[in-house]
Amino acid sequence: MLNLSIKEVSLALREGRISATELCQKCLNHIKKTVYLNAYITVTEELAMKQAQAAESRLRRGKPRGPLDGIPFSVKDNFCTENIETTCASQMLKGYIPPFNATVVQKLLDQGAVLLGKTNLDEFAMGSGSTDGVFGPVRNPWSYSSQYREQSDQDPESDWVITGGSSGGSAAAVASQSSFFALGSDTGGSTRNPGSLCGVVALKPSYGLLSRHGLIPLVNSMDVPGIFTRSVYDAATVLGILQGCDERDSTTVPTSNPVPNLPEDIDLRKIRVGIPKEYHAPGLSQETLSQWGRVADLFEKAGAQVQEVSLPHTQHSIVCYHVLCCCEVASNMARFDGLEYGHRSGVDSSTEAMYATTRHEGFNDVVRRRILSGNYFLLKQNYQRYFVKAQQVRRLISQDFAQVFRSGVDLLLTPTTLGDAARYCDFIQEDNRTRSAQEDIFTQSVNMAGLPAVSMPTALSRRGLPIGLQLIGKTFQDWNLLTVAHWMEQRLNFPPARFLRDASEVDVLGHQRKQTTGL
Repeated sequence: MLNLSIKEVSLALREGRISATELCQKCLNHIKKTVYLNAYITVTEELAMKQAQAAESRLRRGKPRGPLDGIPFSVKDNFCTENIETTCASQMLKGYIPPFNATVVQKLLDQGAVLLGKTNLDEFAMGSGSTDGVFGPVRNPWSYSSQYREQSDQDPESDWVITGGSSGGSAAAVASQSSFFALGSDTGGSTRNPGSLCGVVALKPSYGLLSRHGLIPLVNSMDVPGIFTRSVYDAATVLGILQGCDERDSTTVPTSNPVPNLPEDIDLRKIRVGIPKEYHAPGLSQETLSQWGRVADLFEKAGAQVQEVSLPHTQHSIVCYHVLCCCEVASNMARFDGLEYGHRSGVDSSTEAMYATTRHEGFNDVVRRRILSGNYFLLKQNYQRYFVKAQQVRRLISQDFAQVFRSGVDLLLTPTTLGDAARYCDFIQEDNRTRSAQEDIFTQSVNMAGLPAVSMPTALSRRGLPIGLQLIGKTFQDWNLLTVAHWMEQRLNFPPARFLRDASEVDVLGHQRKQTTGL
């Protein structure tokens, strides 16, 4: 039952083949069995069962609230959840209990979806591996699949691979089948990167299509709530519920009503697919390159026009993104001063001493470095040279995409990541800044341009790990993007993971999982 799509399990609930409480309990049991993945920071067991009982009552009366009524889901722990601790995987926010729900969380609860818990991430969503949070790294469920283990003769405890980041907990929750869908956030690829490495569908909607209210900000001008599911149809279902204007987020836009349905088949002869030549990047694995070519051939054989295109300012995008990210991080992190909420140092010799020690104790090295870099870029004597120049380059990057789409191209096909998931022991050999620069190369320019993109699981590598490809669409043409992604999904036949270790009762991470009632 846990491997079903949202569409399939929703039908099973309505037909009475399983009850909402039974389904919720199965998910909670599976979370306990897969605790070694470290996907969850907080499990809201009591709250989830209450919500499932309410959904079961509605379904029994034949009055479900919608397609998500009774469906268990999880949320990245940088979205505010009322009366449930929200930590951003940071010492700074340990013990912070928000008094409200993020808009996207509230919309799901209003539809009767069942909240299982809050998922793990890189601290304040700064990272590309989900390895730099205070609660420890997240393990990729594929580390314990027969496909991967058959190719490795080493101990799984030393040979496990990363999920990608920063939304690795949400990706792992969906990939391990403990959650039917999950929310992540995407600022430079933080949904698509782990989606690719964990073999699930990962949607980054157009900027402004979903509300950011209640998403603890990293980079306000690029942050977007992301969606993890096991199929494109499920991603479209969740998107249809989450999209729309929010008076508490002035960047949101009105959307179509009713929500369009995804067609089962489309005529690709009217579609033009662009292949950006600049995305043949150093470090791109031969296997990813091969899959990129294979899928491009699939489109061409189906009648689509496939052509090479140019995004000439791509080479500057990583540096541009780094400057803008650090500047907004420095601004956003200024609110964490130990006075209003979150961690507060015991040092009380002076207000300045309390500020300084609070921030040193509360933030890890990665966050502190970005704050320092951002403050340097924003100094009066540096402002024009760094921040203003980066904004100008960002405009050029956006114009590159706009020019390609104006030429008649409907969407772009690119890799999502350079290759499959790295082993944790290899990944941590380099610092966070270097890793992020490498892993975000195909994804962060999409955020700077505000475009929709979806990472699609495509094939398994020789190591038995997922390889993902990315489709990039025109602004607010998310449904057209998902229509093509649905066509692509039907023809790729991505194999499901066959898990060897889904019944482990051992918490190899050595720390206690938290339970909360979520009043």
